[in-house]
Parts: sequence; structure tokens; C-alpha cells
Amino acid sequence: MATLEKIRSKAGLLVLVVGLALFAFIIGDFLNSGSTYFRQTQERVAKVDGEVIKIQDYQGRIDEMTEMYKMQSGQNNLPEEYMNQIRQSVFDAMVQEVVLDEATAKLGMGVSPEELFDMVQGENISPMIQQMQMFVNPQTGAFDKTALLNFLKTIDDDNIASYPADQQAQLIQARNFWLFWEKNIKRQRLEQKYTTLLSKAVSANVLDAKEAFDAAAENSDIVYAMQSYASIPDSTVEVSKSEIEKLYNQRKELYKQKEGKVIKYIAVDIRPSQEDYDKASADIESLKEEFATSEKVADIVNENSEVPYMDAFFTENAFDPEMKQFATTSEVGAVYGPVFDNDKYRMFKLVDKKMAPDSVKVSHIMLANGDEARTTVLADSLMNVLKNGGNFAELAKEFSADQAAENGGELGWFTEITALRGVNEDFKNAVFSTPVNEVVKVKSLYGTHLVKVTEKTANVNKYKVADIDMTVSPSSKTYSNIYNELNQFISKNNDLAKLDDAAKEAGYNLISGVTVTADNQTLGSIKNSRPVIRWAFQNDKGKISEIFECDDKFVIAGIEGTLKEGYRSLASLTPTLRAEIAAQKKGEKISADLKAKNLTSVESYADAMGSRVDSVKFINFGTRRIAGIGVEPKLNAMVSVAEVGQVSEPVAGNNGVYVFKVYDRNKDAKEYNEADEIKTLDASNAYRFGFQAIQSLVNKADVEDNRIRFF
Repeated sequence: MATLEKIRSKAGLLVLVVGLALFAFIIGDFLNSGSTYFRQTQERVAKVDGEVIKIQDYQGRIDEMTEMYKMQSGQNNLPEEYMNQIRQSVFDAMVQEVVLDEATAKLGMGVSPEELFDMVQGENISPMIQQMQMFVNPQTGAFDKTALLNFLKTIDDDNIASYPADQQAQLIQARNFWLFWEKNIKRQRLEQKYTTLLSKAVSANVLDAKEAFDAAAENSDIVYAMQSYASIPDSTVEVSKSEIEKLYNQRKELYKQKEGKVIKYIAVDIRPSQEDYDKASADIESLKEEFATSEKVADIVNENSEVPYMDAFFTENAFDPEMKQFATTSEVGAVYGPVFDNDKYRMFKLVDKKMAPDSVKVSHIMLANGDEARTTVLADSLMNVLKNGGNFAELAKEFSADQAAENGGELGWFTEITALRGVNEDFKNAVFSTPVNEVVKVKSLYGTHLVKVTEKTANVNKYKVADIDMTVSPSSKTYSNIYNELNQFISKNNDLAKLDDAAKEAGYNLISGVTVTADNQTLGSIKNSRPVIRWAFQNDKGKISEIFECDDKFVIAGIEGTLKEGYRSLASLTPTLRAEIAAQKKGEKISADLKAKNLTSVESYADAMGSRVDSVKFINFGTRRIAGIGVEPKLNAMVSVAEVGQVSEPVAGNNGVYVFKVYDRNKDAKEYNEADEIKTLDASNAYRFGFQAIQSLVNKADVEDNRIRFF
């Protein structure tokens, strides 16, 4: 009982302790879940209609696209501007996928496994696959389904681990290449189904067909006179605030804007100093004597030139004008230069010249690397068979390990440089020294080649030229001087309001009032300037940045303000809207004044306008831009319905008031075919729907773009 009384006496304290324990439990769980939520938010690169796109998925798609581009272009390192394009392309694709999946799911539309199989290896191969060069027969130029099926069989091998390491890597790369395109083919088919469904809902009728035919078939030739709106001072035209507000409200939906930053910036070129030019000149001059006398020309070029030495003969058509002039007029051993042009010093030496074929056509039997002894025995055996009249093409089909086997080993035409770059120097030397229809054995990284020369072009003059190229670049001293000078300027002038005057005094060009949005990849035309834009979105008005190195420029930026997402303000658009309304009023005034004069000829109108008579031919209703006039849809329409020989009334266009007379009208000799016209219009509508339908879904979607956090 005493214990119970004790507990009762401490009831308030007990409630407090229990309450604190519960609070600790709840807040702990909240903090844990909160940290998870925060982490997920930090990983979110975008959200489309509630569906989250994580940075890991986005980056994975970028990496995938980058690898595809490298494989197709043969480049190992892509410039930053290429990477920007890839990032944007991947982002657009991922957004489109989300909205398209939403739209097609509502319709119960999809691409079945059977349909996909038919598109990639069945009876209806996708055009995307048929256009791939690797599946095109070089002899016929047509798609080769056998080549496709052989490729699929190769990459579907479950025993990849049994191959040598380099072949494993190639097979994995080829498999990834295929999976990438298979996904794209499936996506394209789904999009095609959706847009086809929509386009079929809008079909041209007979009235549309006749109107379209007549609009394009009839062309008018006119004489005209024009009075520009600029002939009337703006000060004489009154535009009220209410008129501007009315036009703004009518078009408000056209003035949507994303969040933006208004910045000013200074961009300083990182250029070589005079000292750098003098040093480069001295460096290349110091090589001249050795270049002229040494037999180790290749070593001199490779050690000193940014362009490696090419031990090959070229025809004069392969040279730029300066090198062509030198090569075709000089004796072997002659040296030209150094010469300076466009920040580069150059020096040439004519190493050799000869009369020889420019190109040779070859076929080969390639024996892949493997057991060297077995390969040697097989190569020698095949050489013996060929010497005794064996059929090269049939042997290539049976024994060659590359795709050319299907075509009897035919590789096509090679110049010396393509043979050198495509295979190696031994291959180049062999194919250009071997007589037609003879076979020679050559080794390369790919394996052992039995090469047959099947044709040679006629002999022409060919030249071997050594070329030392030295581009003058800023030295580390010059780089530091430019950086330090700009850094000192910013240290002394870190007040945005005073930056304009300070920049002018220091000789820097300050560009103000530049608006950037989060999806802008560059600041103006400055390469690799995305970091400047990211900085702007991470800071507020009045801030001045550190120095950014953007390719060949140093950039500093200051934030003048922020534009909120929504609609552009009336104040920002007032000058443009006022000018448009003023032009309209000028048109009305000029037209009224001209009508009051009751003029009867284009010449008299030209005198009244203070202009001259001009002419233009081939105008019809569909003419987008009239030669010598520009985009004037009202004039197009009035010309199309005007009587021949009759002077028109004044027409107020975009740029001025026009008076014209149709002096000739020509009709296309093509006969009207209703079915063809409807087919053409339907095809045109389908093409427009292909772009507009998906873009419309994207425009209506709720897209949250957070890429500025990451890139």
C-alpha cells in the first residue's frame, strides 16, 4: 500500500518521463524518416507528373548514350558541348517516356514481345536497324538480314567467359550496343502507334484538298510600292496604357517564363603574350637546320609538332593550298617556312615524291589471333591453295573471321593513309607494293591477313611531306598574369553597383542585362560556361562570383536580379507591345491618307509614299517569305484574291503599307488529283502530329527540373 501511495505521489513526474520517452521515440523516427526523405530529395534530378527521376538513373542513361556516341563516332573523349547535348537529349527522352507511358497506358496501348521480335529479327525489320551500316551489304548497298542474324547469334553466346579478354570486352560492348537500340526501337514503335492514332482522327477532306491545290498551283507576279512605318516618327503616335494592358492580357499565355537570373559578366580571353609568340618563333626557327639535313624527319616531327608524322604518300588533292603549292613546285629535300598564320607556325619538308596509284582495291582472308602455330600452318596452307588456283572468294567465306567474309573477303578501296590508319604500316606497304591479283601475308593487331590486290587506279604524282605545326599557346606565366590581373580587379571592385564604371576604367568589356535559365548550357557563346549558370542559381542579387575558367576565357559574373517562374511582367514587355500598337496605328493612318488621295496607279502611290516601284514574282497564298519583302501574310492573302491588272487598296502589313497590282498570274500545268492531294495532306498532318503530339503532352505535364543542382 505504501508503494502504491508513493507511485501516486509521483504521478506528475511519471507522466512527464513517459511523455518525454514517447516524444524521443516519435522525434527519432521522424528524424530518421526525414533524413531518408532529404536524401531522396537530394537524389531527385526531376519529377514528371509525380514520377521521380533519380540522378543515378539519369546519369546511367547519359553514360549509356555517351558510349553509343563514342562507338559510332570513334572518339574516346567528347567535348563538353557534345556532353551538354547528350544530357539534354537524355533528359528530353526521359520526360517524353513518362508522359507517353501515361497517355498510352490509359489507352491500353503497348508493344508486345512478339511485336518487338518481329521488328528486330522477324519479317518487318525496323528501319532503324536496316539503316545501320554494319548490316548493309557493301556490294548491293542494301540491308543484309543474314549479317543481322549472325550478329545477334554472336552476342547471344552464353560462353563469353571462354573468349580472350579483349574479345570478351568487344562482345559485351556489342551486346550493350544492341540492347540500347532495341529499347529505342520499342520506344519509337510505341510513339508511332500513339501519333498514328491521333493523326487518323484528323483527315483531310475534299475541300481541304482543293484549297491546298489551288493555293500552291496559282502564282502571281506583282509590281508594288511600300511606305515603311519608320517614315512616321513614334512621337506622333499616341499609345495608351490601357491599350498596352489589353494586348498583354490577350496574349498572356504566350509570355510564360521559367525562373531566371539576370546577370552581368566580364569575359577575358586567355591569349598568348608577345613573349609567347617570340618564344614559339624562336623554337621553330631552331629546328630548321636539323629539319633540312637530318634523315630522322619522323622523330623531329613527332617530338615537336602537334600533328604526328604520316609515313605515306598523298596526291595534291589531299593538301591545303599552301602545302599543295609547296609540294608540287619543290624538289625533294626542300624546306618551306616557318610561316605564321592564325596563331600557328608551320614548316614543311618534301621528303619524297613518285608516280604511283592513288588507291588500291583489296580483299582479304583474316585469320583471328589465337594459337600462333595453328594460325601459321593454316595461313601457309591457304597460300599454297591460292598459288595453285584456289578460289579466293570461296576460301574467304569459309575461313575469314570478319564480316567481309560474306562478300568474299572484299574490303574495298584504300589510299595509303586509310590503309595506314585502318590497319598498320605493314598492311599499307604490302597492298601498294603487291601486283594486281597476287596475294601477300600480313600481320596486324586483328590477326593474320592474306591480302589480294584486285585493282589499282592509274599512276599519278604523289608526295610525302613532313609537316611541323606549332600552335602558339599561353604560357603558365601568361596564364597567371591574366588571372592575377582579373583577380586584383575583383578584389578591389566587389560592389555590383560600381562594377560598370570600374570595368570601363580598367578596360574590361562588361555585358549587362543577360537573362539565363536553369536549362541554359552556355552563357552566350562562351564554351564550357555552365558552371557560371549553376553559380548564379545558387546565389542572390548583388553577389559577384569567383573567377571561372571557361575553355579559353576567364569569366566573372554578378547577379542583377531574379525572374520568378510564371509570366513575364507587363513592364518588361511594354516597349515591344507599344511598338506593335504604334505600327498598327501608323498603318491605319498611312492607309487612310492614301485612300483619301484617290490614286489610280502604283506609280502615283509610290510618289505619294516617297518610295519607288518594285516587282516580285511567284507569290501564292502559301508563300512563307516574299523575296525582297519578307514575311507579310496579309499581302500574300490579298495578292491571291486580287484581279489581274487592278490596283489594290493600301494593305497594312508587318513592316509597312503596300499597294500592288498583279500583272500576271500563272497556273501550274499539273492536273488536280483529289486522292493524291488528300494523301499528301494526311501525310503532312501525320508528320506534324509526330512532333506536336508528344510535345503537347510534355507542355501540359508538371515537370520539376532540378538538373541545375548536379550539372
